[in-house]
Amino acid sequence: MSDYARVLAALRRVRGLSPFFALDVGRPDDGWRAGTELLDGPALGETVGRIGERYRAGEARVAASLFFLGYSARLTCPVVAAHAVGEAVPDIRPDNVWWHYGPEGFRVRLREPVGGTATVAESLAPVVAALRRVVPVAEGLLWGNAASSMAGALRTVARSGERTAEECVDLGERLLGEHPFAGSGEFVPFPGEVAFRRRSCCLYYRLDGGGTCGDCPLPPR
Repeated sequence: MSDYARVLAALRRVRGLSPFFALDVGRPDDGWRAGTELLDGPALGETVGRIGERYRAGEARVAASLFFLGYSARLTCPVVAAHAVGEAVPDIRPDNVWWHYGPEGFRVRLREPVGGTATVAESLAPVVAALRRVVPVAEGLLWGNAASSMAGALRTVARSGERTAEECVDLGERLLGEHPFAGSGEFVPFPGEVAFRRRSCCLYYRLDGGGTCGDCPLPPR
């Protein structure tokens, strides 16, 4: 089976676990941007600004956090699910990504169904660096956002029955045990479930009507 075929088979399998794991492939309609536009030029700052206006975020760092929550979740969830079920892992580096932010929220897709040799951290690191050049947001917060998404993906895989909760926690501890994820949070023992508590906060509670997430280290709000 070719590399293309293996990755396409993986994407088909994991999208059936959850609609949030759906990751399409190929050149999209007009209005989408290349992933590399996140790394240089005005697109990233403009998009963070639009997110801030949409959610009436009084602080740029809150809008930056929301941006990275959307971007990282839509890429890491299918990747982690593919890892968990033993399928080929797609390349999610910026040069193999299309993205779009509009009324329906943040969306991503792949340029080509090719296998990824870079780790999740290596794939996200250029975007983390670019975002921090635009907005002074804590690096640990951003990696915590990605770690939270990865743990959530493993929780979904476990609940689907594809893998046991124990198997998913073991994988999660391996994926999140190395820099820059090390110290971002910990898996909490809970029979038959994937429970994760992060050590940073995504700042969602600072929006009007916002609250704390289920894995937040802060008291419920």
